[in-house]
Amino acid sequence: QVDVVESGGGLVQAGGSLRLSCVASGRPFITYYMAWFRQAPGKEREFVAAINWTGGSTSYTDSVKGRFTISRDNAKNTVYLEMNSLKPEDTAVYYCAARHVTANRYTYWGQGTQVTVSS
Repeated sequence: QVDVVESGGGLVQAGGSLRLSCVASGRPFITYYMAWFRQAPGKEREFVAAINWTGGSTSYTDSVKGRFTISRDNAKNTVYLEMNSLKPEDTAVYYCAARHVTANRYTYWGQGTQVTVSS
């Protein structure tokens, strides 16, 4: 079992920045790929960004490329999502997820943190 807890959401004006944090505990953090997803009202949950266990490989959905940065600190069991140049369409509940290196899907999910971007 891996417990995943997000923090750092809030209300920000368009063009502003936020940094989300996610702490995963319960198993060796270094053996998990980590990712951020989001779900806007009335929409399906979508992939935002992912990072491999070393932090050397990352991927992003096209709409956030160049604005968001995912990173991890394995010593702190924490993954971050730095969000810059925020847009109203980034408004959503952001979820952190963990996937063991041997698994093919994200198994462990946090409760989510609300990000609201005002225009």
